[in-house]
Amino acid sequence: MKSIQQKQEILIRVLQQFDSLIVAFSGGVDSTFLLSVACEILGDRVVAITSSSIIHPSKEFRDSLAIAEKLGARHVVVETDELKLPGFRNNQPDRCYVCKQNLFQILKNKSAELGIQAICHGANVDDLKDVRPGFAAAQEHGIHAPMIDAGLTKQDIRQLSKERGLSTWDKPAMACLATRIPFGTSIHEDMIRMIESAEQILYAEGFLSSRVRHHGTIARIEIRKNEFHKITDPERLQRIVPEIKKLGFVHVALDLEGYIQGKMNQSVGRFPVDS
Repeated sequence: MKSIQQKQEILIRVLQQFDSLIVAFSGGVDSTFLLSVACEILGDRVVAITSSSIIHPSKEFRDSLAIAEKLGARHVVVETDELKLPGFRNNQPDRCYVCKQNLFQILKNKSAELGIQAICHGANVDDLKDVRPGFAAAQEHGIHAPMIDAGLTKQDIRQLSKERGLSTWDKPAMACLATRIPFGTSIHEDMIRMIESAEQILYAEGFLSSRVRHHGTIARIEIRKNEFHKITDPERLQRIVPEIKKLGFVHVALDLEGYIQGKMNQSVGRFPVDS
């Protein structure tokens, strides 16, 4: 069993093999740590590229700009419009694959334009335990996953990020807003905006790790079980429920299982097909 420091040394050796590198950068825990290490090793031969899209929370995008600037990284923003992709909008279980195929092709085009040797993303070994169709797209496009090569787990990355003084070390996990919509339900812009606005309401109330799943007229809230007592406080409910209903939801429900990362993947193979 390798120690966390040994894993970090492997990561450094992996990154040293590249002459120049694009980091697919979201501003989350993983990609921030990867960018931080890559910048130390390769300096201005690293380019962070961030997607600007309606499917990504606007707060996450703003965070990515601030973090890249703080790290002193070269930063390029690319516009992506996944809702124009029929394979994404139809929301089948390969939605993530379609999304990543599109993104990685854009990154490859940027790589050629900028004369960059390689492209990497911030996947870690824990990601291998979940349903991740995007990994197939990464492999097909030759996208590197240095932190998987180094054997780094999410907890490793959080610990090393803390040691580096990165503000993201304890940042909650975040995924694109389309993951809040059940497979088989077509994705539309108004649904994405409803979800983001509802989650902003919860964030403002102190629920930092939360999801609002879109089930037509029903907003299904997922928060951590140890926060149930907070959300059921009568005064807080009087604020949250009406505000979420104003967005267009008729019913606001609390998922009694609590927040579980990747929960929507449990429906793979059991979802209705939206015609």
